[in-house]
Formats: sequence, C-alpha cells, structure tokens
Amino acid sequence: MTLAELSPAERHREIAAGFTARVTGAQDWDAPAPVAGWTARDVVRHLVEWLPGFLASGSEVTLPPVPSVDADPVAAWQAHHTAVQAVLDDPKTADRTLTNPHLGELPLDQAIDRFYTTDVFMHTWDLARATGQDEFLDPAYATLLLSGMEPMDEMLRASGQYGPKVTVPTDADPVTRLIGFIGRDPA
Repeated sequence: MTLAELSPAERHREIAAGFTARVTGAQDWDAPAPVAGWTARDVVRHLVEWLPGFLASGSEVTLPPVPSVDADPVAAWQAHHTAVQAVLDDPKTADRTLTNPHLGELPLDQAIDRFYTTDVFMHTWDLARATGQDEFLDPAYATLLLSGMEPMDEMLRASGQYGPKVTVPTDADPVTRLIGFIGRDPA
C-alpha cells in the first residue's frame, strides 16, 4: 500500500517512524535547520509543541505532557508521537471531531492527518538536512501533498506558515518540488 492509501493512524505510524529514525540518528541538536532561525532541536520542538494546543482548542483531546525538548529532544519526540498514535489508534477517535474557526468541523483523525502528519512528513526533510542524514521522502506522497497545496499557494504564503517559494528546475523530482514550494532551498 502507498502512504496515500493508508488510514490516518497507519499513515501517522509510517511517517512518524521516518521522523523517529532521523531523531534517533541526530548527533548535533544545535545544527542549523533549513528553516530560518531554527536548529535541529527547534524542528522537534515545533512538532511537539503546536499540536497539543490545536487539539485542546478544538476537541476534547488533551495530550499528556512530554519531557523538555531542551533537555532531551529524543525523549520528547518519542513521548509525543506515542501519545498522538494512541489517539489515532483509539476506537473512540472515529466518533470525535475537531472544530476550528478557520477549518470548520472535521473528523479528528482527518484533522490530525491533514495538518499534523503532513507537517511531520515535510519536517522529516528539515531534520535530515540539518543533521546530515538521509533526506528520502516518499515521492508519490510528496506529489499528492504538492498537488493539494499548489491551489492554495496565496493563502499558505499569507498565513506565514511557509516562506517564499524557492524556484527549482521544472524537471525536478517531486520531493525537490515540494521542498521548494514550502520555502526551503533544496540545493
């Protein structure tokens, strides 16, 4: 099965495993990341810190606290992704929703999948690049994400979540095109 064919829980499991491999392989947490002003540690911090508030403000889900990213980014990530996976694996999640003033009401598992798991996927490249590890991302999934994001280009840029698009060759592979689209210089 491809990543696109998996359920939100299965997709998170696969994508989080790829990020986990980069987390456990990182040697220098202070290495600069491709996101301006961020270090490798900040990539983990971002993923660990934004989702709990997003879930708490729009659903009844409260993720448990995790160890400090400053003290132990590996432990923080492992505790966090385990908690997210538990939510996605919980049979009750199928009946839960997330309500957000900008997004409306979405099934909780789809909200996590669309906004968080895709973020983990893209930040896997950031952490790999920062720490000199394998930057491989699934090209088919990168193509799917890019095709969904391109029509929202103006809105995404206006949100401040993505930097200016980096121009890449027209014949670049799907991952390079996605990375350039989200404002990273793949070169």
